[in-house]
Amino acid sequence: MENGIRINKFLSEAGVCSRREADRQIQNGNVTIEGKLAEMGSRVLPGQEVFFLGQPVLKEEEKILIAVHKPVGIVCTAEKKEKNNIVDFIHYPKRIYPVGRLDKDSSGLILMTNQGEIVNKLMRARNMHEREYHVTVNKPLTEPFLRGIAGGVPLAELGVTTRRCFVQKLGRRKFKIILTQGYNRQIRRMCEFFDYRVEELKRIRIMNIELGDLAAGEYRHIKGDEYDKLQTLINDSD
Repeated sequence: MENGIRINKFLSEAGVCSRREADRQIQNGNVTIEGKLAEMGSRVLPGQEVFFLGQPVLKEEEKILIAVHKPVGIVCTAEKKEKNNIVDFIHYPKRIYPVGRLDKDSSGLILMTNQGEIVNKLMRARNMHEREYHVTVNKPLTEPFLRGIAGGVPLAELGVTTRRCFVQKLGRRKFKIILTQGYNRQIRRMCEFFDYRVEELKRIRIMNIELGDLAAGEYRHIKGDEYDKLQTLINDSD
């Protein structure tokens, strides 16, 4: 790598944060290369010293991927300014960061890792990776509502229409939904379009990784056959 690698990729592969978060940290002046403030697009050459928030960045050789049961109230960010950030909450002994987000008012499965490429492949909506949720709303479900949610919902504030998706009624006010996108507060916005309000939202699966009986606030390592299957599923992703 004569020309080095881009600083956001370097930070991602070192387990500091996602590339997107790295770009924000660079803009905030929290990253230096050889003592100089990094800029967007800066490249790191072999042997150069990189510091993040005043601490040296050393690449972690161990590949870490854990499944976390995030409780309501915890924020899926590595940003230390957020007192309820998930990194401090989990207090993992090595540097990891969340794969995507699960909003503060929701609970359930979130993955955390130090592997930048896994993050990129899991996060891109065009890769069509499934995420399954159980949702409880404020009033009884109707067939028009279930059909409408499944058929694609215009979200005017985001300027998009959601993809068609699988929806199944689980109870009087509870349903299952499987998405292949991750717009901000997507399910809540979809329900609001039909004048429903989400009272409880829990993510129970990301691709082949299931929440199972993992207790709120606990985590487990993803390894063995489960890890291998995930790698197979994302192998052809962009």
